[in-house]
Amino acid sequence: MKKVGLVVVGIIAGIVLLAHLGSMVGMVIALAIGFVALRIFIKAETVGKKLAAGIIALIALIAMLVNAPALIGIVAGYVLYVVYRKWQKQESCAASQDPFTNFERQWQELKRT
Repeated sequence: MKKVGLVVVGIIAGIVLLAHLGSMVGMVIALAIGFVALRIFIKAETVGKKLAAGIIALIALIAMLVNAPALIGIVAGYVLYVVYRKWQKQESCAASQDPFTNFERQWQELKRT
């Protein structure tokens, strides 16, 4: 029953992640432009360059705020990662509780002694 719940949560998180993929890409691009503008602002020596870089950084900040739904996509990606980890943990627990595997391991230990 746990696997059904994990599948349902995983499917929902995947759909939400795909729905917000565009805004996530937009936020990454705006973040990159803002980072470059900030670096130019720090290195600029003239007032004109500082003003231009500041305006570009402000526009990039506004673009990042417009793409705020990307945060929902990031959370959905994290939920998808957690579901994947729990799925893998259940698979390994199920394999370790197999009676035949335990019997084979104990038989090998008896043969060594």
